[in-house]
Amino acid sequence: MGRPFGVPVYVSPSWFLVAALITWVFGDQLDRILPDLGPARYLVSLFFAVAFYASVLVHELAHTVAALRFRLPVRRIQLQFFGGVSEIEKESETPGREFVLAFVGPLLSLVLAGIFYLGMKAVDPASVPGVLLAGLMVSNLLVAAFNLLPGLPLDGGRMLRALIWGLTGKPMTGTVAAAWVGRALAVTVLLGLPLITQTGVLGNPPQDIGGMDTVMDALLAAILAAIIWTGAGNSLRMARLREHLPELRARTLTRRAIPVQSATPLSEALRRANEAGARALVVVDGQGDPTAIVRETAIASVPEHRRPWVAVSTLAQDLTDGMKVSAELTGEELLDHLRTTPATEYLVVEKSGQIYGVLSTLDVEKAFVKAMARPQS
Repeated sequence: MGRPFGVPVYVSPSWFLVAALITWVFGDQLDRILPDLGPARYLVSLFFAVAFYASVLVHELAHTVAALRFRLPVRRIQLQFFGGVSEIEKESETPGREFVLAFVGPLLSLVLAGIFYLGMKAVDPASVPGVLLAGLMVSNLLVAAFNLLPGLPLDGGRMLRALIWGLTGKPMTGTVAAAWVGRALAVTVLLGLPLITQTGVLGNPPQDIGGMDTVMDALLAAILAAIIWTGAGNSLRMARLREHLPELRARTLTRRAIPVQSATPLSEALRRANEAGARALVVVDGQGDPTAIVRETAIASVPEHRRPWVAVSTLAQDLTDGMKVSAELTGEELLDHLRTTPATEYLVVEKSGQIYGVLSTLDVEKAFVKAMARPQS
């Protein structure tokens, strides 16, 4: 939909479902407040749905601007079912920055609610602008209040995580605590939201609540609870991932390789590799500079009796700049490089440019799965 501050904004298909639902529900409300509108009330309520999600976008842009201010890359903003999300690719370096990054979203929603409240004072409350401004004020207050609930993946959960991180000095401790509070919050929403509406706490007399209202309340509670529970679980998994990322080192995962000329028969190249205790082949030119990597899958596909007549160059993949990896890369930097330039094997080199070996993405995946399977520290 656009690139504010250089960050792409996407709208999920589920948004259109929610926009239609908001249009329908708000249109029914307008029929009671402004009955003279007639069918035009649905056009007004559609405008409200778009304006509401514009407010959600402002909420997410607050997170994005703060992240960019802290030099944290933002992949995209996505407006989706029940709100939006700013996909920030890296963790905050300090609990203070994490707190600010989480708080600015609800803060902007509160600021918007205040602006809409002031706008209400300047118009007739029984007019279309008055009703729209009142609806946007209330909706932004609800967005701010909901996001300030202290459980991951909500902004309040990230603020709680930052506080515990600051007190203990351990980001993982803060994540675990905030995630479990998030799961407890999900259960509370699942059981409490229908109970609140049924008892008339929100202003509707219990006798006015019909069977369809009960079903809709239960469905809404189930969806919100599922979103919160799933988000809390994902936060735990991502925290464990980041905890184990430093264990991924290009140097320790690299297979030793030997250089071979492009015309070398595969059988001869494999013999030399076995003698040297190497597990990979790198094709070099006459000056000894690497030009290609002999693919492991290609070697396996050649029958043993044909290997003396197959040159390694026919099984090699030409090197690109992205396929060269520094032996010093570790953790998130290593994964970022592999994600940016996908390949099956990479040439690992020393700072001097000397060949260190070949890194297989399969070996990285196995090491990652092994690290994630270990008990949490």
